[in-house]
Amino acid sequence: MDLGLKGKVALVTAASGGLGAAIAEVLAEEGARVAITGTKADKLEATAAAIRAKGGEVLPLVWDLADLGRIEPAIAEIEAKLGPIDILVNNTGGPPPSPAAGQSIETWQAHFQSMVLCVLAITDRVLPGMRQRGWGRVITSTSMGVVAPIPNLGMSNTLRASLVGWSKTLSREVARDGITVNVLAPGRILTDRVRSIDANQARREGRPVEEVSAASQATIPVGRYGDPREFADMAVFLASPRASYVTGSVIRVDGGALPNI
Repeated sequence: MDLGLKGKVALVTAASGGLGAAIAEVLAEEGARVAITGTKADKLEATAAAIRAKGGEVLPLVWDLADLGRIEPAIAEIEAKLGPIDILVNNTGGPPPSPAAGQSIETWQAHFQSMVLCVLAITDRVLPGMRQRGWGRVITSTSMGVVAPIPNLGMSNTLRASLVGWSKTLSREVARDGITVNVLAPGRILTDRVRSIDANQARREGRPVEEVSAASQATIPVGRYGDPREFADMAVFLASPRASYVTGSVIRVDGGALPNI
C-alpha cells in the first residue's frame, strides 16, 4: 500500500533507538525525508546508517530535548537541509519508575521540561508552516498509562497524561487547517524501556527477570510483547493522507492489554 508520504519531511524526536527509531525507519521506507534526534551520537548514527542502508534519506541531530534553546537552530537546520516539516512525531524518554508521592519539585520540573515543555515548544515552532501549507501531522507517543495509570510509574502517568489534554485541545484548533493531531498509547512493546521496567520490578520483588517478563506477557491477550515495527506501522498510517479523518484521538497499541473500553 502506497501511503502517499513520498517527499514529505518528518521529524522524529528521541529516535536513536526503540519506538522512535522504528517510526523513523518506516517513514523513510515510505519515501519520507526524515530528521531524527538523540543524545548519543553513536546510537543516533547507527539508526541513521540503518535507514541509509535501505535507501532512505535521513538527517541525524544530536539534541537533548530538555534544552529548549536548541529547538530553533535544530529546526532551522532541518528546514535548510530537508525542507519544511510536514510530520512531527513527538517522542520522549520517560522518567525512572517511581511512586507519585515524595518526588522532589526539582525532579518534577526537570522531567516536565524534557517530556512536556519540549513537545509543546517544538510543535509551536512547526505549526505555522503546516498551517500555511494547509497540511500537517502531529503525533505524540505517550503510554497506556494515560488510559489506566501504571503502578510505580507515577511521574510518567502524570506527565504523559498532560500531553493528552494538550493534544485534544490542539486538534480542535488546527483541524480546519488540514492538520491532524493524535496520541499513540503504546503498551508493552519490547524496547529497552520495557526491559528496564521488568528488571526494576524483578529487583524490587526478588524474582528472576524472566519470571517477571513471562508473567507480564501472560496478562496481554495476544500473549506477547509487541514489536516496535507494529507500533511504527500505526504511527506511519496516522502520518499519511489516508488518515486525514482521524484527529483528536488516543489510539492504543497494546495487544488488548487494557480491559477498559
